[in-house]
Amino acid sequence: MADFTLHDILRTTVVKGLDELYQAKVGIEYIQIGPTRKEFEGEQTLLVFPLVRYVKKNPEQLANELGAYLKSNLDFVEDFNAVKGFLNLVFSDNYWHAMLAWMNREPHFGFKSPSGKKVLIEYSSPNTNKPLHLGHIRNILLGSAMVRLLQSQGHEVIRTQIINDRGIAICKSMLAWQKWGDGETPFTANPPMKGDHFVGKYYVLFDQAFKEEYKQWQSSEQAQALYKQSDAKDSDSFFGTYKNTYFNNYSPLGREATEMLQNWEKGDLKVRALWQTMNGWVLEGIEKTYQRLGASFEKNYYESEVYSIGKTMVRQGIEQGVFYTEKDGSVWANLEDVGMDKKIVLRSDGTSVYITQDLGTAHLRYEDFDTQRFVYVVADEQEYHFKVLFELLKRLKAPYAAGLHHLSYGMVELPDGKMKSREGTVVDADDLMNAVVSLAENESKDRGELQLLPEQERKALYEMIGLGALKYYILKVNAKKKMVFNPEESVDLQGQTGPYIQNAFVRIKSLERKDSATSQPGNSKEYHSIKKEEKHLLTLLHDYPSILEESAVEYNPSGLAVYLYQLAKSFHRFYHEVRILSAETEEAKSFRLSLANRVASVLQSGMNILGVQMPDRM
Repeated sequence: MADFTLHDILRTTVVKGLDELYQAKVGIEYIQIGPTRKEFEGEQTLLVFPLVRYVKKNPEQLANELGAYLKSNLDFVEDFNAVKGFLNLVFSDNYWHAMLAWMNREPHFGFKSPSGKKVLIEYSSPNTNKPLHLGHIRNILLGSAMVRLLQSQGHEVIRTQIINDRGIAICKSMLAWQKWGDGETPFTANPPMKGDHFVGKYYVLFDQAFKEEYKQWQSSEQAQALYKQSDAKDSDSFFGTYKNTYFNNYSPLGREATEMLQNWEKGDLKVRALWQTMNGWVLEGIEKTYQRLGASFEKNYYESEVYSIGKTMVRQGIEQGVFYTEKDGSVWANLEDVGMDKKIVLRSDGTSVYITQDLGTAHLRYEDFDTQRFVYVVADEQEYHFKVLFELLKRLKAPYAAGLHHLSYGMVELPDGKMKSREGTVVDADDLMNAVVSLAENESKDRGELQLLPEQERKALYEMIGLGALKYYILKVNAKKKMVFNPEESVDLQGQTGPYIQNAFVRIKSLERKDSATSQPGNSKEYHSIKKEEKHLLTLLHDYPSILEESAVEYNPSGLAVYLYQLAKSFHRFYHEVRILSAETEEAKSFRLSLANRVASVLQSGMNILGVQMPDRM
């Protein structure tokens, strides 16, 4: 039982017993075993009902006979009880000692050996006209957690992002800076600003100027004539939906921004120089946010460099019959046969659209990294886009088409519209992080132990607790669900929060500091009276490898997050109900300290996968 694959051992022995006792050939996949319900004695329960059809016995009789067989053939099955068609198995104290000793011997408990498989994950994908926002935080945390979950399964993981650094939105910031910047830079601004916030300020200035321009235009003769010619019921409904048309056809600001984009595409030196400067400001600012969130990437792909690559694939697709050309020269794919619509991939003027860019980027990544498994972490509003993309790559016979996955996530909001961004109405990532760290400081600053630390160490702890609160709160929710991030609730030491789990770790570290014993944890051979609280903790610890595997396979970090809360909650209960440092014997003390140490190790390992650091004090 060296590897402690408990269910495999039990299921294999049940299959053997059915054959020896009844000459019944039963596949191992039909043997169902799970944790025993709290109201019954035992650790694991065999569901006997499905086996009755193979053996001419009533469920309770079969359960008793199988229980006797398992007790005779497995030295760790100490006793059993049958309740109708349920066989509850009681394990010996030696089993629990051996399990803890085994876990303590495993240097990377829960992690698998190298699999030889390679996975590429795309996440974040910012725009270079504004800072990262609340939605980006959920994206980045999901992507980073999935990187580490897949690494725990032995996979090599490549982290990439596509930086959206071209287009009309970028030109809006550039034009606003030209008009109203007066040579200001992030460094000369008063006060100095992060580059992404600085450029975002000019993006907002453009939007404000455009709104004022549009408001004034609505009373013009031209606007009123267009309204009267429309089928709109009233002027509010007409002008509420006409903004984009106005921007493209009538707006002076829109015309200037469009001309700037056209000049960029022509390679105008002045426009390109300004574009490089402002993009540099933004990317430098975003990198600081990444560092704070613990995000990094092996390779960045830039829209300005890859937007034309997909055109080659489109031309090849025309030859293969995947795409067709309309009379105006535009190129389309007809996906109606699989329940989707017709999709344009090249405009009539030959310019590419987003799907064209994504086709080219996918192929470029395949060539760069020789991987056939891609994961895209993108909000659920793009679900249809990725269905189309994956179908097109399948029809183009891309060698990686079968390994594509869209990790879709729901919108995240704040309660009551709190914490507005300094750039506008969107909550930016830096403001949110600062606010949660401030809340963590307010929650912690009255704790006497922390006041003895130097100010720099205290600030580092507040950062660790605040960002831990933010990360855990977001990751504990299944990605597919929309969520509301409540900053005050996230730092609560009593709820399902990051600080609650961190506090369990801190308690264990405090026990270790207080312990002056010289005994080696986990080596006792005298202490055999295992309490139910200890069994519960050991059972949870035993589940850690399967939790990691399940969370990775399902692309669901929330499964791990919930497990870590359950483990911390069980330890807090154990801490209050069982004597540890004042245990009845030295053997009991040694065992419990060893058990607590293993809990701390798993909590730290799991929270590290979620991107959360664990403090020694709080």
